[in-house]
Amino acid sequence: MIKLNNITATYTTVRGKVDAVDDVNITIPDGQIVGVAGESGCGKSTLLKVIYGDLIFPLALSKGVVEYEIKTGKGNGKKITSKNIQNHWFKHISYIPQSSMSSLNPVVRIRKQFLDFMDHEQRKAYPLESIREYVKSLDLPPEALDAYPHQLSGGMRQRIMVAMGTFFKPDVILADEPTTALDVVVQKGILQLLMEIQEQMQNTIIFVSHDMGVHYQISHKMLIMYAAKVVEFGDSENVFNGSLHPYTKMLIDSLPTIGNNQMREGIAGRPPSLWGELHGCRFAPRCPLSTDLCRQKEPELIEYRPGHFAACHYVEKTQQ
Repeated sequence: MIKLNNITATYTTVRGKVDAVDDVNITIPDGQIVGVAGESGCGKSTLLKVIYGDLIFPLALSKGVVEYEIKTGKGNGKKITSKNIQNHWFKHISYIPQSSMSSLNPVVRIRKQFLDFMDHEQRKAYPLESIREYVKSLDLPPEALDAYPHQLSGGMRQRIMVAMGTFFKPDVILADEPTTALDVVVQKGILQLLMEIQEQMQNTIIFVSHDMGVHYQISHKMLIMYAAKVVEFGDSENVFNGSLHPYTKMLIDSLPTIGNNQMREGIAGRPPSLWGELHGCRFAPRCPLSTDLCRQKEPELIEYRPGHFAACHYVEKTQQ
């Protein structure tokens, strides 16, 4: 289980400081795939970096704390915080980036990069042959370990990243758009692989993607972000078939459906700049349901149905 308590993550830039994730309060349960969606720049990748503890300048956790309960094989688990999560990278929490070519060292063979994230004891416990067997179980030829990254296709490189991120069977896997720039056939293979891994390991996968169709296929829960805020969070079935927030509904309505040939409309306008002070609901300038209250007062993230949260004044009025 992961608890995000009043999380605000800030970037320091030449123009000053900007909050890319602003006051997030949610609990992510164990053993589920949680999809994170929203427009570019809304804070999805930054949220994953905060959960992973990858807080390198110019990014800093300016407020709040992340709490984790990890499995240790003894008792019910061990509670840790974001202050020491880096000590548990790969073993209990891992990260799969969106660009395998940028993440893999182009002049080092894959087998060497696989061994580099292991300490001395792990190298003794997991010889190269065991790595070859695991890579083979993910439908990769064992010889791929002897190749350089540029000698592999994009799909094979991404499977290598998945193999590195799942080798120690971590409790939590963070996948930041792992199918970006892959063709639909390879994309389907990567998604199927992640689903099979989650089913076998019964771990938590937090999956970032712009594609709501992909989320509908694989996610058990959905977390919708807009302009650094969480605007809706709940079971995927409830979010897709009974979305509460207007932004979520507009995202879902933009999806093409079989048998419906009507033109799909995008969301008019653009997200607000995060520079300076923001007032009211950040989606209000683009929302067809906004009122003066929306433009003046920021809505709170409220649980309107069991396990289904939204931050919207309109929902608040209709649920009363």
